Amino acid sequence: MDLTISNVAKAEDKQYVRNKLIAYNYANFPAELKDKYEEVNLFVKDAAGQTYGGLVGEICWNWLEVHYLIVDESVRGQGYGKKLLAAAEDIAREKGCDFIKLDTLSFQAIDFYKKHAYEIYGVIENAGGHTHYYLKKNL
Repeated sequence: MDLTISNVAKAEDKQYVRNKLIAYNYANFPAELKDKYEEVNLFVKDAAGQTYGGLVGEICWNWLEVHYLIVDESVRGQGYGKKLLAAAEDIAREKGCDFIKLDTLSFQAIDFYKKHAYEIYGVIENAGGHTHYYLKKNL
């Protein structure tokens, strides 16, 4: 069989790769964790529905992974980041998660996460001239 590598990104190709990995993982995880997946989406909004930040992540098996967390500069320092993180942690506990993991760059929110008991478990130096941190918090 003669195969080639392509960089043309079709939606069905991405879905194929995703589905294959999910199937592989599903076959190798304990039965009690197999159906444990859900998105976690939390947003900071005003009365008119304007968004000022949020947290986007997913519960996968026994952890919650935070993919994105941001608060608009106009409302930073008012505790919304802390509230988003606390709400996500509450959801993770309710869903039986053992830990939360996330990543951040040195110019982003490393001190914020450390202040909220997240511990560094990995570091990549020179990530675009910055340090890339991987953090975890046991629940």
